[in-house]
Amino acid sequence: MNNLKKVGLTALAGALVSVSANAADLSVTGGVSLNFSGEEKQTTGNGWSMNDGITFKATGELDNGWNVTATQIIDSSDQTLGAVMDTRILAIDMGDSGTLTFSGTGGSSVLAAIDDVTPTAGEESWDDVTGASAIPGGTGGDDMFHYSNSSLMDGVTVSASYTPSDGTNQVESSNDYGIKYTGIDGLTVGLAAGTDDTDPTATLSITNSYVTYAMDAFTVGYQASESDSETANADKDFTAIGVSYAVSEEMSVSLNSSTVDYENATLSDQEAMGISVSYVMGSMTLKANHNTVDNIAGAATDDRSGYGLGLTFAF
Repeated sequence: MNNLKKVGLTALAGALVSVSANAADLSVTGGVSLNFSGEEKQTTGNGWSMNDGITFKATGELDNGWNVTATQIIDSSDQTLGAVMDTRILAIDMGDSGTLTFSGTGGSSVLAAIDDVTPTAGEESWDDVTGASAIPGGTGGDDMFHYSNSSLMDGVTVSASYTPSDGTNQVESSNDYGIKYTGIDGLTVGLAAGTDDTDPTATLSITNSYVTYAMDAFTVGYQASESDSETANADKDFTAIGVSYAVSEEMSVSLNSSTVDYENATLSDQEAMGISVSYVMGSMTLKANHNTVDNIAGAATDDRSGYGLGLTFAF
């Protein structure tokens, strides 16, 4: 009798395991990187650092054919206040009706995702220099909605995002929308606009447009964005251009430049120039970049350069 009970329980457990496996597709991916960076005229201390992340993803299909995906990323570099969950995202793929995403943490608005998309083998031209990333971008962060749909017309993707107010720092909600066209081989054209209300004292109205074109081993890109602030003399215009070249299937190099033009007449245009190189071998990627920025954040006497070197392993 006991043996029969054991057999029955074993069969039931096997059935339950089978049902759970069929209910959702589970995957775990990850990566780790070793980095070294430095900056001219700055005391940065130990230039060595590492970053790592493990991504857990579960996808299940509903009776109506929709797919629901839950994504969580553990990142030990985000241990501020004991938090290690870098990203928590719920995505509902509704087929031809588009995809609705809610980001508990680690979200990005339409504008924030395209702050600088000029082609690069490594980093943007203004990166790795303290105080130089004053680029009009939009919102990003926690408890926000994002929608995208690429089924309305061939080669066209429309998107929108909404960040609700939190009643304290962000008194009003932020929202933006965009459209991207990829109907011609190698060509990508994008346009986005919206408002950023993360500053409770002044709303930012932002527009952003870009174009990239890939032909053989070359990819070129141009981008322009405007940030109009309710604060007097606080408007900013950003332009960037970049070109990348695939030396081989494994190696790429790029040259990028950007300019931030300030409405405030007391500030000088911030001008940045960067060169990057990357080498990929299997699951390993080696990247290096060197950037020089003049008139950082509009300060005519603040010119500095910075560099970065990173070795990444994906698994």
